[in-house]
Amino acid sequence: MSADHAPPDSRQSSKVAFASLIGTTVEWYDFYIYGTAAALVFPKLFFPEFSPGAGLLAALSTYAVGFAARPLGGIVFGHYGDRLGRKRMLVISLLAMGLGTLGMGLVPGFTEIGILAPILIVALRFVQGVAVGGEWGGAVLMAVEHAPPGKAGWYGSWPQVGSPLGLVLSTAAFSAVSVLPDDDFLSWGWRVPFLASAVLIVVGLVVRLRLMESPVFAQMQSAGDTARLPVRDALAKHPGSVLGAAGAFIVINTVFYLVTVLGLSWATSHLGVPRGTFLAAVLVAAVIMCGTVPLFGALSDRVGRRPVFAAGAILVAVFAFPLFWLIETMSAPLLFLGVIVIMGIGHPLMYGPQAALYSEMFPPALRYSGASLGYQIGGMLGGLVPLVASALLISYDNASWPMGALLAVTAVISLLSLLTIRARYADHTRADHTGADDTAGEVTP
Repeated sequence: MSADHAPPDSRQSSKVAFASLIGTTVEWYDFYIYGTAAALVFPKLFFPEFSPGAGLLAALSTYAVGFAARPLGGIVFGHYGDRLGRKRMLVISLLAMGLGTLGMGLVPGFTEIGILAPILIVALRFVQGVAVGGEWGGAVLMAVEHAPPGKAGWYGSWPQVGSPLGLVLSTAAFSAVSVLPDDDFLSWGWRVPFLASAVLIVVGLVVRLRLMESPVFAQMQSAGDTARLPVRDALAKHPGSVLGAAGAFIVINTVFYLVTVLGLSWATSHLGVPRGTFLAAVLVAAVIMCGTVPLFGALSDRVGRRPVFAAGAILVAVFAFPLFWLIETMSAPLLFLGVIVIMGIGHPLMYGPQAALYSEMFPPALRYSGASLGYQIGGMLGGLVPLVASALLISYDNASWPMGALLAVTAVISLLSLLTIRARYADHTRADHTGADDTAGEVTP
């Protein structure tokens, strides 16, 4: 094996993991500020002629467009990521996300340009969805494929930290502008987090342009082992892995968006929980996640990916109804407890080992496509759950049990899907074992 393809040392692995973290933080910040705006601003600004409940449902429908677009991003970026490389796709996805977010911050409201306002928001949300759909696969593969032997869970978890860190930044940004008087907040304050993302985008691009290509892809490309149609091959040769990955991920997205978007809207508008209190609870939980995601990723290197993931799904299933009961007490300490348990512990138990687990499910030649498809299909389904829950809230007079029931059901679905998953290519996430043949390296579970 040539020196060019030698496995990277821990110093280089750490550098790549940190760079991946910076990039995903920017991407997720941009994606999440839309969710907060959809809960707090868009019903009034872009759907003012609707009733409050119908306006929220309409705003969440535009929010759901981003999730519907994510599989398309996984397909397009997965195809070119497996053929042209991980790095190029990461730069393009960051640019697309940044342009979409900046555009949202500049769109006039319904009173200024009428129906064109929500149309533009939907179009820009679609761009965001495609961008984030292509982002995840490249970011985690860069970290996992640079990781030293036996540490894929630890290094792969760092791009995952970009999700809670992006949430910390987006929540902090909206918390800062939420103290403004309502008129100022609705007229210009909500735009500040969107426009401020320009600074983060520049930082993310500088970091990403300095990254080295994945050594696994570099060796595979030099050997001529890239697939011609990786998306087709992933679906044809590994359909069970794609479906299993999608099913396992549903609850992860459901937890995140049911709390941070619909839960936020329901608690503030129906229960009367102060906006700042709920945002503070989410902020604290997100800070905790920044520590627990890599902790559980590292734990998966020692005890296995599936046991750690399963513990998170079980915790979410058990805690689904108590979460909303605690919020309904209107007690700030109990609200904080509920949000922290479900988001600071339950979610990271699954999210921490996910990057390494999904990478190990597919051979390198199809890895970007296969892992992205599973992740983004599951993300789309999980992201649509808040939309379903919001419709049920309207039908059942804002009762909390539909949200608890949906959360518990998705946890069970993910747990059952997890039982079908096998990490058959655990030895092929390193530069010295590309395993381009899709049967090489299979192990008995």
